[in-house]
Amino acid sequence: MTVVVSELEHLDDAEVYQQLHAAQRAMSADLLRDPVTLARGLDRTYRMRPHLRIIGDALAEVGRGDFDRLLILTPPQVGKSTTVAEWFPFWWLCEYPMDRVAVTSYGDDLALRRGKTIRSYVEEYGDEYDLRMKPGSGAMQDWEVTRGGGVRSVSVGKGLTGHSVNLLIVDDPHKDRADAESEASRRALHDWYSSAALKRLQPDRNAVVAIMTRWHPDDFAGRRIQDEGRIEDGGRWKVIHLPAVADLKFGPDPLGREPGDPLPHPKIPTRNKAALKAWWADMKRTSIVRDWHALAQGDPQPAEGALVSEELLRMLRDTTTVVEPQKIAVSIDPSGGGRDVAGVIGGFLGDDGRVWVTDDVSAAMSSADWSTAACRLAHRTNASIIYIEWNFGRDMCVLAIQTSWEALQNSGEIPKNVLMPAIAPVRAKQGKLLRAEPIAQQMVQDKVRFRGLFPDLEREWSTWQSTDPDSPGRIDASCILVYGLIPDANQGAIVHAPRPQTPQPSSRPSGAASAYGRRIG
Repeated sequence: MTVVVSELEHLDDAEVYQQLHAAQRAMSADLLRDPVTLARGLDRTYRMRPHLRIIGDALAEVGRGDFDRLLILTPPQVGKSTTVAEWFPFWWLCEYPMDRVAVTSYGDDLALRRGKTIRSYVEEYGDEYDLRMKPGSGAMQDWEVTRGGGVRSVSVGKGLTGHSVNLLIVDDPHKDRADAESEASRRALHDWYSSAALKRLQPDRNAVVAIMTRWHPDDFAGRRIQDEGRIEDGGRWKVIHLPAVADLKFGPDPLGREPGDPLPHPKIPTRNKAALKAWWADMKRTSIVRDWHALAQGDPQPAEGALVSEELLRMLRDTTTVVEPQKIAVSIDPSGGGRDVAGVIGGFLGDDGRVWVTDDVSAAMSSADWSTAACRLAHRTNASIIYIEWNFGRDMCVLAIQTSWEALQNSGEIPKNVLMPAIAPVRAKQGKLLRAEPIAQQMVQDKVRFRGLFPDLEREWSTWQSTDPDSPGRIDASCILVYGLIPDANQGAIVHAPRPQTPQPSSRPSGAASAYGRRIG
């Protein structure tokens, strides 16, 4: 610093100004690395998070022309719209001041708010990038800069006819679930995108960036992926899918997260993983099953044609009926070498003749992990038996469970004097549909109840289709549990998916019960 000051003392004012101005210009140019770097450099309130860096890099790739279709799928309120629908258009105009940008959303008010924010960036920071408002360009919905570019802000479905577009931003095109589930609304959106929006794009430079939370299998994102495909599959769209909780079913995680790791949030420090997990766990706990999987995980599933309905599953939740466990069990559907979800379910047969599901610790696990999880669950619930599937790796399962129980006793987690539960194989029907349908029928007949809310288990039951080649691990494990506790359930299968029926109230008096359904008092 002393050397620099000494050198400046020998220069006249004009030379000092030129050097400082050059340094400032270089710094401003450095901020144009990507939209996130620009936002972080200009706005002290902008909170950088790892997922926003991933998004910023992808937006810069769009700007360079590496690809021209980008789809970003995240849970709500994680900073995606501020980054993509506000800072990115400003960054684009800094790089291409002659381009026209269209910012669209489900409603005029939201789109107009984005346009006003972009305009405020031009007015506050634009001078550094030779970006200035055109005199007389006072319309908030459609304004221009002096070099010919500008921004038009409208709702999807209207407002682009007659306007050229180089960059099209589609920000949350569906207002809510009702809008997304309306076939007429979806058809109107898809028609607008094909007939109006795409036809405004210019040949010299054009790109489409869509950001949204998922609502429906045939929503804007679902249709784009279905019709045009992903880049890695030879299609056109670069897809950045950032679920609230990392899951192997979605393939490699863009952030490199392990299964179960939470997504960062702008208002929670990234290193505070416990707070992040608690935030997403609270969202999961307070969401209906399909909302959690669609909005938070970006994985909407069709409800039509499922074995059981969401309504029926909600009616099966019962945390108050007093019931005495007659036989407590854990059931296992092994995973294939840790590549898919291993089903590990706990429950009991009550003195009311029902199977009560009390626990779901299923996850993507290796054989050592799922056998350990099953042993821990069996010890915690005082299970007397562990059911495994006869049809698949019976001897391997028995050995894995015995090995894990011994390891937990050697580590002191399970006392040495606690006997390992019996291990009993269950001979379930070979076909996935034949295996699941009798259990669905048991649910309809109010022979199965849930001792709490199990979003992942309920989601699998309410979305699995009879045409799916594989059934998820939780479904198989819950089938094994019921078959083990009620052997007669395995005798027949129904032909059609059951209609939801209200379970009949228990004849026993209602009262407080523990988490595992044991009688209290």
